[in-house]
Amino acid sequence: VQLVESGGGLVQPGGSLRLSCAASGFTFSSYAMSWVRQAPGKGPEWVSGINSGGGSIRYADSVKGRFTISRDNAKNTVYLQMNRLKPEDTAVYYCAAQVSFVPGPEPSDYAYWGQGTQVTVSS
Repeated sequence: VQLVESGGGLVQPGGSLRLSCAASGFTFSSYAMSWVRQAPGKGPEWVSGINSGGGSIRYADSVKGRFTISRDNAKNTVYLQMNRLKPEDTAVYYCAAQVSFVPGPEPSDYAYWGQGTQVTVSS
């Protein structure tokens, strides 16, 4: 089983990034997917989640209206479009998979967890 995140990097405040998470080794279309982030010196924070079919989507209040989650079950990939980025969005972003759509911030909430991609928002 693998979850491989990509698309992170350094961006100026107000900029955009699109994260991708490619899944393999399990039946991707049967799993809800979430993005969780962890900033330096802080605990993990759940950011957004999408159910297995893509019909149910949730966001943390801190990113609502700025981030958009989506998935392509044909490509076994989940995305996170991040717009109007702020310095406080700086973190390592992880994608995670769970059978039931009950999002949480901890790795123990999920069946599978990626290695993360760094997002830095700074001028």
